[in-house]
Amino acid sequence: MNLSDITEPQMGGGAESGATGAEAPGESGAGGAGGAESGATGAEAAGGTELAMRDKIEAALRTVFDPEIPVNIFDLGLVYDTKIEDNGNVKITMTLTAPACPAAGEIVHDVQMKVEEIGGVMDCHVQLTFDPAWNKEMMSEEARLELGFF
Repeated sequence: MNLSDITEPQMGGGAESGATGAEAPGESGAGGAGGAESGATGAEAAGGTELAMRDKIEAALRTVFDPEIPVNIFDLGLVYDTKIEDNGNVKITMTLTAPACPAAGEIVHDVQMKVEEIGGVMDCHVQLTFDPAWNKEMMSEEARLELGFF
């Protein structure tokens, strides 16, 4: 996909894959920032463990790129949700810049492989959705600067 292929979402149409879109794009369900401090209760420590795992997953996602766009999928705003289950399974709901992205298979495979390399992750399932449709406002400020979108 070329940078010229990045367009504003079109109304109507679009493939859906069954994701609910319950959380706003870019939210990961982590609640708020912060981690477990020393002397934390069991629930706080578990939350800190999830935050640490979430940080590792985010770092892994920042190493996945669309081959034709020099910005990672996380900063592009393609990752809508990350769910971490107690058994180590991870479900990532994400989109692509366009439904007909020729690199879709490669991107999904890279996400699965890189997340599954993280210690404690047993399995990673990637759910593609086009609801809501991706748009340039979903990109981080750094991504917009890198790509020349102001």
